[in-house]
Amino acid sequence: MSVAVELPALGESVVEGVISRWLVAAGDRVEVDQPLVEVTTDKVDAEIPAPAAGIVEKILAEEGETVPVGAKLALIDTEAVAERAPAGRARGGARRAARKAPEGPAEESAAAPASEREAPAREEPRATPVARRMAEASRVDLGEIEPSGPSGRVTKQDLLRHTRPAPAERPERAAPAARSPRPGYLDYELQQADRVIPMTPLRKLVAEHMVLSKRISPHVGTVAEVDMGGVVRVRDAHKRGFEEAHGFPLSFLPFVVHATVRALREFPRLNASVLEDAIVEKADIHIGIAVETEKGLVVPVVRHADRLSLAGIANAVEDLASRARSKKLSPDELKGGTFTISNPGRKGNLYGFAIINQPQVGILRMGELVKRPVVRTVGGDDAIVIRPTMHLALSYDHRAVDGAPANGFLYRVRELLEEAEFDL
Repeated sequence: MSVAVELPALGESVVEGVISRWLVAAGDRVEVDQPLVEVTTDKVDAEIPAPAAGIVEKILAEEGETVPVGAKLALIDTEAVAERAPAGRARGGARRAARKAPEGPAEESAAAPASEREAPAREEPRATPVARRMAEASRVDLGEIEPSGPSGRVTKQDLLRHTRPAPAERPERAAPAARSPRPGYLDYELQQADRVIPMTPLRKLVAEHMVLSKRISPHVGTVAEVDMGGVVRVRDAHKRGFEEAHGFPLSFLPFVVHATVRALREFPRLNASVLEDAIVEKADIHIGIAVETEKGLVVPVVRHADRLSLAGIANAVEDLASRARSKKLSPDELKGGTFTISNPGRKGNLYGFAIINQPQVGILRMGELVKRPVVRTVGGDDAIVIRPTMHLALSYDHRAVDGAPANGFLYRVRELLEEAEFDL
C-alpha cells in the first residue's frame, strides 16, 4: 500500500512552500517520523517527517519547486520488502549529486545506438510552476530562457527578463498596454566590484508576504514615549531571584507583552482581522513574538497570553525564542496569532514602524531603553530629571482601526507600564 507524504499547513496564512532539500531518495527505506524533506515558507524552515515506515516509492516534488499546502510530495510503499540498505543522508545526497552531474561526451554509453547519440530527445525545460504558467499564457519557449533558479529552474524573474525588450529596442513613446513594462529607472547595471547575493527561499517568501501586507492594508503609525522607571525598579528587585528560579534573565519584553494583552482586552478592535467586508474581533488573545533567527524572521505565538502571569509570559517567550533559533518549533506554534510584538533588542534605535503581520490588524514595535532628560513636576515646580524611557510604535490597519481606538490602545499600554503594577 502506498502512503502519500503531504505538505502540512506550516503557519497562519501560509499557502505554499519551497522544497529546499530532499534528505532521502527513491528506493530508500525510512522509519516513522524520520525527516524526509526540508521545506521553506515565509514563516519557518521545517522538516517533513515520514507518516509511515517503508520504502520511498516515488519523489513527486523536486528541489526548488513551489508546492501548495496539501500537495503530495512523495509516496511511501509500506508493504515493500526491506531488501535495501537503510536510508542515509549521505546516500541520498550522493544520488542527488549523480542526478545533477553534467552529462558530457565521455559519459555517453558505448552501447547506445549511434542514432540516439546523434539526435538526443529534447528534455522538458525545468521551471517553477508560476514561470511555466506564465510561459504557456504568453507562448514563450522555456528552452530559450537562461535559468537562474534552484536546480537549474527557470523562474518568474528569468521569464520577465527574457520577455522585456532591450533598452535600445524600446520605442520612445510606447503605446498604453494592459500590463505596464518595468520602469527603466528600476534597472541597474552591475559594476565590477558589486557583490550579488541571491535571495534564499525564506527571504523571497518573507519579501512576498511583506509586499502583500503593504498592498492590502493601509498602514498608519503612532508613537508613545514611555517612562520605564517603574518597570526598571520591579525588574531590578526580582532580577536575581527570577534568574535563579527560572534559569534565564528577566528582560523588559514580558512587561510589554503583559501590558499589551491587558490593553487588548479593553480595545478589542486591535485584536482583530478583516474578513472580506467584515471585521472579526477575536475572543482569544494569542501574541506573536517576532524572533530573528540565523535564516530570517519567524513569529512564534504565545497562546492565551492574557491568562498568564508575567513570569508565565517570560517563560513562554524564552521557550519559543530558544526553540525558534534551534529550528525546533512545530508548525502549530506559528499559527493563530492575533497581535504581534517586535523587539529589536538593545540596538533597536529610537523607534521604527513594523509591517503588519497578516491577517492581523496591528503590530507593536519596541524601541531601545535609554536614559533621557525629561521634565517632571517636583514639589510643585518643574524640574529636569533623568529617566529610563522607551518609544513604542504601533502600526495599524486603517481598514479596521480608526485613530481614536488606536491611540487609546497605545496610551493604555503606556499607562500600564508607567504604573508598573506587576506581580511575578
